[in-house]
Amino acid sequence: MELADIREKIEQIDKDILTLIAERTNLAETVLELKRAEEKSIEDKEQEQIVLNRAIDYATELNLDTGSIKQIFLILIEMNIERQRELSGEGNLP
Repeated sequence: MELADIREKIEQIDKDILTLIAERTNLAETVLELKRAEEKSIEDKEQEQIVLNRAIDYATELNLDTGSIKQIFLILIEMNIERQRELSGEGNLP
């Protein structure tokens, strides 16, 4: 396999990752609606910890750097929180 082939494969994986991040973030609207129906606040520390633990456990199974994975998922969680704030009129995004 050539370097160009590997880079092309990496590019496709990057696109797939970004597509999944967009899909995850787009679920924020549904999550917000359900939280409103259940009278829950946007931030849910217990659920955030569940998501982090699940990611770290899976990262461990895959032999990935758990510290880096934790940072990635903290960013993903914050993106969803900010999206929910934006949808509720409380956001900081333009």
